[in-house]
Amino acid sequence: MKISRKDLSLFSVQLLIGVLLVLMPVLITSLSRLPETSSQVVFWASVTWILPFVVVYMLNFYVFLPLLYHRHKGWFALANIVLIALVNNGIFWFDPIYLPVEMQSGYYFFVVAMLLLNGMAVVAALAVRNVMRMAKMQRLLAEQQHKNATAELAWLKNQLNPHFLFNTLNNISSLTQIDADAAQDSIGQLSELLHYALYETSHDKVPLRGELSFMRNYIDLMKLRCNERTEVLVDMPGQAEGEVAPLLFISLIENAFKHGVSSSMPSHISIRMAVEHGTLTFECDNTYYPKDAANRSGSGVGLENTRRRLQLIYPDRHQWEQTLENGIYHVKLTLQL
Repeated sequence: MKISRKDLSLFSVQLLIGVLLVLMPVLITSLSRLPETSSQVVFWASVTWILPFVVVYMLNFYVFLPLLYHRHKGWFALANIVLIALVNNGIFWFDPIYLPVEMQSGYYFFVVAMLLLNGMAVVAALAVRNVMRMAKMQRLLAEQQHKNATAELAWLKNQLNPHFLFNTLNNISSLTQIDADAAQDSIGQLSELLHYALYETSHDKVPLRGELSFMRNYIDLMKLRCNERTEVLVDMPGQAEGEVAPLLFISLIENAFKHGVSSSMPSHISIRMAVEHGTLTFECDNTYYPKDAANRSGSGVGLENTRRRLQLIYPDRHQWEQTLENGIYHVKLTLQL
Protein backbone atom coordinates (compact mmCIF):
# COMPACT_ATOMS: atom_id res chain seq x y z
CA MET A 1 0.00 0.00 0.00
CA LYS A 2 1.52 3.29 -1.11
CA ILE A 3 1.60 6.00 1.54
CA SER A 4 1.44 9.52 0.15
CA ARG A 5 2.58 12.76 1.68
CA LYS A 6 -1.08 13.68 2.16
CA ASP A 7 -1.61 10.48 4.22
CA LEU A 8 1.40 11.31 6.42
CA SER A 9 0.13 14.86 6.94
CA LEU A 10 -3.31 13.59 7.93
CA PHE A 11 -1.79 11.08 10.38
CA SER A 12 0.42 13.77 11.90
CA VAL A 13 -2.50 16.14 12.38
CA GLN A 14 -4.70 13.47 13.97
CA LEU A 15 -1.89 12.28 16.24
CA LEU A 16 -1.17 15.84 17.33
CA ILE A 17 -4.85 16.41 18.13
CA GLY A 18 -4.89 13.19 20.16
CA VAL A 19 -1.82 14.20 22.18
CA LEU A 20 -3.31 17.65 22.82
CA LEU A 21 -6.56 16.08 24.01
CA VAL A 22 -4.66 13.97 26.53
CA LEU A 23 -2.37 16.76 27.76
CA MET A 24 -4.80 19.66 27.66
CA PRO A 25 -6.35 19.02 31.13
CA VAL A 26 -2.84 18.69 32.61
CA LEU A 27 -1.68 21.93 30.99
CA ILE A 28 -4.75 23.78 32.22
CA THR A 29 -4.19 22.45 35.75
CA SER A 30 -0.51 23.43 35.67
CA LEU A 31 -1.30 26.95 34.49
CA SER A 32 -3.88 27.28 37.26
CA ARG A 33 -1.03 26.86 39.82
CA LEU A 34 -2.83 24.09 41.67
CA PRO A 35 -0.85 21.75 43.92
CA GLU A 36 1.36 19.19 42.22
CA THR A 37 -0.79 16.39 43.55
CA SER A 38 -3.77 17.87 41.70
CA SER A 39 -1.81 17.86 38.42
CA GLN A 40 -0.93 14.20 38.94
CA VAL A 41 -4.56 13.29 39.63
CA VAL A 42 -5.69 15.20 36.51
CA PHE A 43 -2.98 13.51 34.42
CA TRP A 44 -4.05 9.99 35.42
CA ALA A 45 -7.71 10.90 34.96
CA SER A 46 -6.87 12.18 31.47
CA VAL A 47 -4.97 8.98 30.65
CA THR A 48 -7.88 6.90 31.97
CA TRP A 49 -10.64 8.78 30.17
CA ILE A 50 -9.15 10.37 27.04
CA LEU A 51 -6.22 8.16 26.00
CA PRO A 52 -8.46 5.09 25.34
CA PHE A 53 -10.68 7.30 23.18
CA VAL A 54 -7.65 8.40 21.12
CA VAL A 55 -6.31 4.83 20.78
CA VAL A 56 -9.69 3.44 19.73
CA TYR A 57 -10.15 6.26 17.19
CA MET A 58 -6.68 5.88 15.63
CA LEU A 59 -6.82 2.07 15.37
CA ASN A 60 -10.29 2.20 13.85
CA PHE A 61 -9.37 4.95 11.40
CA TYR A 62 -6.16 3.34 10.16
CA VAL A 63 -6.70 -0.40 10.70
CA PHE A 64 -10.21 -1.68 11.44
CA LEU A 65 -12.21 0.51 9.05
CA PRO A 66 -9.97 0.05 5.96
CA LEU A 67 -9.42 -3.70 6.52
CA LEU A 68 -12.59 -5.00 8.15
CA TYR A 69 -15.58 -2.67 7.97
CA HIS A 70 -16.56 -3.17 4.33
CA ARG A 71 -15.51 -6.84 4.18
CA HIS A 72 -16.40 -8.42 7.53
CA LYS A 73 -18.60 -6.28 9.76
CA GLY A 74 -18.82 -9.11 12.29
CA TRP A 75 -15.03 -9.19 12.67
CA PHE A 76 -15.04 -5.41 12.79
CA ALA A 77 -17.45 -5.44 15.73
CA LEU A 78 -15.51 -8.21 17.49
CA ALA A 79 -12.20 -6.38 17.01
CA ASN A 80 -13.66 -3.26 18.59
CA ILE A 81 -15.05 -5.20 21.54
CA VAL A 82 -11.62 -6.73 22.20
CA LEU A 83 -9.87 -3.38 21.70
CA ILE A 84 -12.19 -1.49 24.05
CA ALA A 85 -11.83 -4.24 26.66
CA LEU A 86 -8.02 -4.07 26.42
CA VAL A 87 -7.61 -0.30 26.59
CA ASN A 88 -10.07 -0.11 29.49
CA ASN A 89 -9.01 -3.30 31.29
CA GLY A 90 -8.27 -1.40 34.49
CA ILE A 91 -11.85 -0.34 35.10
CA PHE A 92 -13.38 -3.61 33.88
CA TRP A 93 -11.29 -5.79 36.20
CA PHE A 94 -11.80 -3.58 39.19
CA ASP A 95 -14.21 -5.05 41.77
CA PRO A 96 -16.57 -2.31 43.06
CA ILE A 97 -17.10 -4.28 46.28
CA TYR A 98 -14.02 -2.53 47.64
CA LEU A 99 -15.73 0.84 47.25
CA PRO A 100 -18.11 2.34 49.79
CA VAL A 101 -21.72 1.46 49.03
CA GLU A 102 -22.60 5.06 48.17
CA MET A 103 -19.84 5.10 45.50
CA GLN A 104 -20.67 1.80 43.81
CA SER A 105 -23.47 3.26 41.67
CA GLY A 106 -21.06 5.99 40.58
CA TYR A 107 -18.59 3.33 39.47
CA TYR A 108 -21.16 1.67 37.22
CA PHE A 109 -22.04 5.06 35.77
CA PHE A 110 -18.34 5.59 35.10
CA VAL A 111 -18.08 2.24 33.27
CA VAL A 112 -21.10 3.03 31.10
CA ALA A 113 -19.72 6.49 30.34
CA MET A 114 -16.40 4.96 29.28
CA LEU A 115 -18.13 2.48 26.97
CA LEU A 116 -20.13 5.30 25.39
CA LEU A 117 -16.99 7.41 25.01
CA ASN A 118 -15.15 4.58 23.26
CA GLY A 119 -18.18 3.90 21.09
CA MET A 120 -18.15 7.57 20.12
CA ALA A 121 -14.51 7.14 19.08
CA VAL A 122 -15.56 4.37 16.66
CA VAL A 123 -18.40 6.51 15.29
CA ALA A 124 -16.09 9.51 14.95
CA ALA A 125 -13.55 7.50 12.96
CA LEU A 126 -16.32 6.14 10.72
CA ALA A 127 -17.76 9.64 10.19
CA VAL A 128 -14.39 11.14 9.25
CA ARG A 129 -13.70 8.22 6.88
CA ASN A 130 -17.08 8.66 5.21
CA VAL A 131 -16.60 12.41 4.81
CA MET A 132 -13.19 11.82 3.22
CA ARG A 133 -14.62 9.09 1.01
CA MET A 134 -17.45 11.34 -0.18
CA ALA A 135 -14.99 14.18 -0.86
CA LYS A 136 -12.81 11.80 -2.87
CA MET A 137 -15.80 10.51 -4.85
CA GLN A 138 -16.91 14.06 -5.62
CA ARG A 139 -13.40 14.94 -6.74
CA LEU A 140 -13.23 11.86 -8.98
CA LEU A 141 -16.69 12.65 -10.36
CA ALA A 142 -15.64 16.22 -11.13
CA GLU A 143 -12.50 14.92 -12.86
CA GLN A 144 -14.55 12.43 -14.88
CA GLN A 145 -17.05 15.11 -15.84
CA HIS A 146 -14.19 17.33 -16.96
CA LYS A 147 -12.78 14.47 -19.03
CA ASN A 148 -16.22 13.89 -20.57
CA ALA A 149 -16.55 17.57 -21.42
CA THR A 150 -13.07 17.56 -22.97
CA ALA A 151 -13.89 14.42 -24.98
CA GLU A 152 -17.16 15.91 -26.19
CA LEU A 153 -15.36 19.09 -27.24
CA ALA A 154 -12.79 17.04 -29.14
CA TRP A 155 -15.62 15.11 -30.79
CA LEU A 156 -17.34 18.33 -31.74
CA LYS A 157 -14.13 19.72 -33.24
CA ASN A 158 -13.66 16.52 -35.25
CA GLN A 159 -17.20 16.75 -36.57
CA LEU A 160 -16.34 20.09 -38.16
CA ASN A 161 -13.87 18.42 -40.44
CA PRO A 162 -15.44 15.73 -42.67
CA HIS A 163 -18.99 16.62 -43.62
CA PHE A 164 -18.85 20.37 -43.08
CA LEU A 165 -15.51 20.67 -44.86
CA PHE A 166 -16.69 18.53 -47.77
CA ASN A 167 -19.84 20.57 -48.37
CA THR A 168 -18.09 23.91 -47.89
CA LEU A 169 -15.35 23.06 -50.39
CA ASN A 170 -17.98 21.95 -52.89
CA ASN A 171 -19.86 25.24 -52.43
CA ILE A 172 -16.66 27.27 -52.79
CA SER A 173 -15.77 25.29 -55.89
CA SER A 174 -19.11 26.18 -57.44
CA LEU A 175 -18.71 29.80 -56.31
CA THR A 176 -15.41 30.16 -58.18
CA GLN A 177 -17.30 29.92 -61.47
CA ILE A 178 -19.71 32.67 -60.42
CA ASP A 179 -17.76 35.10 -58.23
CA ALA A 180 -14.03 34.51 -57.84
CA ASP A 181 -13.61 37.28 -55.26
CA ALA A 182 -16.40 35.87 -53.09
CA ALA A 183 -14.87 32.42 -53.40
CA GLN A 184 -11.51 33.78 -52.27
CA ASP A 185 -13.16 35.45 -49.26
CA SER A 186 -14.87 32.17 -48.37
CA ILE A 187 -11.57 30.31 -48.51
CA GLY A 188 -10.13 32.87 -46.10
CA GLN A 189 -13.10 32.39 -43.76
CA LEU A 190 -12.76 28.62 -43.91
CA SER A 191 -9.06 28.89 -43.11
CA GLU A 192 -9.73 31.11 -40.10
CA LEU A 193 -12.52 28.81 -38.92
CA LEU A 194 -10.41 25.66 -39.07
CA HIS A 195 -7.42 27.37 -37.45
CA TYR A 196 -9.59 28.52 -34.57
CA ALA A 197 -11.28 25.13 -34.11
CA LEU A 198 -8.03 23.19 -34.21
CA TYR A 199 -5.63 25.47 -32.35
CA GLU A 200 -7.51 28.06 -30.30
CA THR A 201 -10.01 25.90 -28.41
CA SER A 202 -7.70 23.77 -26.28
CA HIS A 203 -8.58 25.67 -23.07
CA ASP A 204 -11.69 25.31 -20.93
CA LYS A 205 -12.62 28.91 -21.71
CA VAL A 206 -11.76 31.10 -24.68
CA PRO A 207 -12.12 34.86 -25.27
CA LEU A 208 -15.64 35.70 -26.36
CA ARG A 209 -14.43 37.88 -29.22
CA GLY A 210 -12.71 34.84 -30.79
CA GLU A 211 -15.87 32.78 -30.46
CA LEU A 212 -17.91 35.55 -32.08
CA SER A 213 -15.54 35.72 -35.03
CA PHE A 214 -15.69 31.94 -35.40
CA MET A 215 -19.50 31.98 -35.35
CA ARG A 216 -19.71 34.71 -38.01
CA ASN A 217 -17.35 32.76 -40.28
CA TYR A 218 -19.33 29.59 -39.66
CA ILE A 219 -22.66 31.26 -40.47
CA ASP A 220 -21.28 32.85 -43.66
CA LEU A 221 -20.00 29.48 -44.86
CA MET A 222 -23.28 27.76 -44.01
CA LYS A 223 -25.13 30.44 -46.00
CA LEU A 224 -23.30 29.25 -49.13
CA ARG A 225 -25.55 26.18 -49.02
CA CYS A 226 -28.74 28.25 -49.01
CA ASN A 227 -30.78 29.33 -52.01
CA GLU A 228 -32.61 32.58 -52.66
CA ARG A 229 -35.67 31.34 -50.72
CA THR A 230 -33.70 31.40 -47.46
CA GLU A 231 -33.45 34.52 -45.30
CA VAL A 232 -30.67 34.57 -42.71
CA LEU A 233 -30.59 37.40 -40.15
CA VAL A 234 -27.66 37.76 -37.78
CA ASP A 235 -27.44 40.24 -34.90
CA MET A 236 -24.28 39.76 -32.84
CA PRO A 237 -21.92 42.28 -31.24
CA GLY A 238 -18.72 43.05 -33.10
CA GLN A 239 -16.66 42.84 -29.92
CA ALA A 240 -17.43 41.59 -26.43
CA GLU A 241 -15.47 41.11 -23.23
CA GLY A 242 -15.38 37.94 -21.20
CA GLU A 243 -14.75 34.25 -21.72
CA VAL A 244 -16.96 31.36 -22.73
CA ALA A 245 -16.67 27.62 -23.28
CA PRO A 246 -15.41 27.00 -26.84
CA LEU A 247 -17.72 25.89 -29.68
CA LEU A 248 -20.73 26.04 -27.38
CA PHE A 249 -23.20 27.52 -29.88
CA ILE A 250 -22.18 25.73 -33.05
CA SER A 251 -24.58 22.82 -32.62
CA LEU A 252 -27.44 25.31 -32.17
CA ILE A 253 -26.50 27.18 -35.33
CA GLU A 254 -25.94 24.01 -37.31
CA ASN A 255 -29.28 22.65 -36.11
CA ALA A 256 -30.97 25.81 -37.44
CA PHE A 257 -29.46 25.35 -40.91
CA LYS A 258 -30.03 21.59 -40.89
CA HIS A 259 -33.73 21.71 -39.96
CA GLY A 260 -34.60 25.27 -40.93
CA VAL A 261 -33.76 25.32 -44.64
CA SER A 262 -35.83 23.80 -47.42
CA SER A 263 -34.81 23.58 -51.06
CA SER A 264 -38.35 24.31 -52.23
CA MET A 265 -40.07 26.23 -49.40
CA PRO A 266 -39.41 29.71 -47.97
CA SER A 267 -36.98 29.45 -45.06
CA HIS A 268 -36.00 31.83 -42.30
CA ILE A 269 -33.17 31.77 -39.75
CA SER A 270 -32.61 34.45 -37.13
CA ILE A 271 -29.55 34.31 -34.85
CA ARG A 272 -29.10 36.87 -32.08
CA MET A 273 -26.58 37.31 -29.30
CA ALA A 274 -26.17 40.01 -26.65
CA VAL A 275 -23.74 40.44 -23.77
CA GLU A 276 -24.68 42.76 -20.95
CA HIS A 277 -23.46 43.03 -17.35
CA GLY A 278 -21.78 39.63 -17.42
CA THR A 279 -24.83 37.88 -18.90
CA LEU A 280 -24.76 36.36 -22.37
CA THR A 281 -28.04 35.75 -24.17
CA PHE A 282 -28.15 33.65 -27.34
CA GLU A 283 -31.38 33.17 -29.32
CA CYS A 284 -32.07 31.32 -32.52
CA ASP A 285 -35.34 31.04 -34.45
CA ASN A 286 -35.80 29.05 -37.63
CA THR A 287 -38.50 27.55 -39.77
CA TYR A 288 -38.75 23.86 -39.05
CA TYR A 289 -38.43 21.26 -41.79
CA PRO A 290 -37.57 18.01 -40.01
CA LYS A 291 -35.26 15.59 -41.80
CA ASP A 292 -36.00 11.91 -42.15
CA ALA A 293 -33.85 9.27 -40.48
CA ALA A 294 -31.92 8.63 -43.68
CA ASN A 295 -30.63 12.20 -43.79
CA ARG A 296 -27.54 12.26 -41.59
CA SER A 297 -26.25 15.65 -42.63
CA GLY A 298 -24.84 17.82 -39.90
CA SER A 299 -22.49 17.16 -37.06
CA GLY A 300 -24.66 14.61 -35.27
CA VAL A 301 -23.76 16.09 -31.91
CA GLY A 302 -27.22 17.47 -31.37
CA LEU A 303 -28.90 19.65 -28.80
CA GLU A 304 -28.76 17.03 -26.06
CA ASN A 305 -24.99 17.03 -26.31
CA THR A 306 -24.97 20.81 -25.97
CA ARG A 307 -27.23 20.65 -22.94
CA ARG A 308 -24.94 18.08 -21.36
CA ARG A 309 -21.96 20.37 -21.87
CA LEU A 310 -23.90 23.21 -20.26
CA GLN A 311 -24.68 21.05 -17.24
CA LEU A 312 -21.01 20.14 -16.91
CA ILE A 313 -19.50 23.59 -17.47
CA TYR A 314 -22.27 25.92 -16.25
CA PRO A 315 -24.21 23.73 -13.79
CA ASP A 316 -25.97 26.59 -11.94
CA ARG A 317 -25.24 29.45 -14.30
CA HIS A 318 -27.40 28.85 -17.35
CA GLN A 319 -31.03 28.85 -18.45
CA TRP A 320 -32.35 26.94 -21.44
CA GLU A 321 -35.58 27.52 -23.38
CA GLN A 322 -36.68 25.34 -26.28
CA THR A 323 -40.04 25.56 -28.08
CA LEU A 324 -41.66 24.58 -31.37
CA GLU A 325 -44.77 26.59 -32.23
CA ASN A 326 -46.48 27.29 -35.56
CA GLY A 327 -43.64 25.75 -37.52
CA ILE A 328 -41.00 27.94 -35.86
CA TYR A 329 -38.33 26.37 -33.70
CA HIS A 330 -36.98 28.63 -30.95
CA VAL A 331 -34.07 28.11 -28.60
CA LYS A 332 -32.78 30.60 -26.04
CA LEU A 333 -29.68 30.18 -23.91
CA THR A 334 -28.72 32.52 -21.07
CA LEU A 335 -25.28 32.22 -19.47
CA GLN A 336 -23.68 33.89 -16.48
CA LEU A 337 -20.14 34.42 -17.71
